[in-house]
Amino acid sequence: MSLEKKTVIIQRILTNKIWRRKYALVSPFGRILPDSVYLKLLFKTMTGKELSLKNPQTFSEKLQWLKLHDRKPIYTTMVDKYMVKKYVAEILGDEYIIPTLGVWDRFDDINFDELPEQFVLKSTNDSGTIVICKDKSKFNIAEAKRRIEYGLKRNYYYNGREWPYKNVKPRIIAEKYMLDEIQTVEVGEKTKIQREGEQLGLKDYKFYCFNGEPKFLYLSQGLDNHSTAKISYVTLEWKRERFHRLDFAEFETLPNEPKNLSKMIEFAKTLSEGIPFVRVDFYDINQNIYFGEMTFYPGGGCTLFEPEEYDLEIGKLLRLPTVK
Repeated sequence: MSLEKKTVIIQRILTNKIWRRKYALVSPFGRILPDSVYLKLLFKTMTGKELSLKNPQTFSEKLQWLKLHDRKPIYTTMVDKYMVKKYVAEILGDEYIIPTLGVWDRFDDINFDELPEQFVLKSTNDSGTIVICKDKSKFNIAEAKRRIEYGLKRNYYYNGREWPYKNVKPRIIAEKYMLDEIQTVEVGEKTKIQREGEQLGLKDYKFYCFNGEPKFLYLSQGLDNHSTAKISYVTLEWKRERFHRLDFAEFETLPNEPKNLSKMIEFAKTLSEGIPFVRVDFYDINQNIYFGEMTFYPGGGCTLFEPEEYDLEIGKLLRLPTVK
């Protein structure tokens, strides 16, 4: 690996650590300050810029505005990791939903003997609390309990004033562990089945939708490990976009266009209809589409785009609703 690439990776790791420290500086004020005051403090801390709520122009500013002024009750269902599966199944069909193995109010209610050898645990009320079990004989239940119960206790709304999370019922959901198996050719004449999902994580297709119209997406892989994760913004025609995220490495070579891209675009249109902005995520596993999640404020609305001017360009796609 070249010195230039090593430097870029180190910079991204440091940036991620700095972001976590910045959140730590702001979060103690989460339950004290009014929403608008808190968001201005958060925005300044995370981006180094002043937040305009009276005349928002950039994508990041407009997402902060939406946090305050676009609060529909259905959004709570859409971010609840358990309830959204039922919601999407009624619209698209059960075949596009990752199977649920169980749901519980308390960790101690889980009977692990009834779960398969591989599974995934998530807290339904926040973002990022996930435990993956690839081998139940080696599964650390105590550590899983610590992580899941931490997620259950926190109200994710207070981190970034993301209102949809405020009233989500804290629960634990177990899902089927999904693998994407692809065939690869080794040196010589040998071939083998490589379990891509196990080595690198599933590819995630995240569509940025504006009033029911997907405009672009980003492809991600390996987000459970920030230092090795890859994110690339892509057009709907599967060309690399002109911008990228400052805090993640890009794919050096863009993977092949997924077979189901056009169908995912249609599904994203359907699920985002009537919403000023929402990101709709899908997996393409073994050439089958599975719904991932819906996100109203990617990166908490503080994503650092490179080049920087694309924060303004993307902001032009977002038409804010009229507030009475």
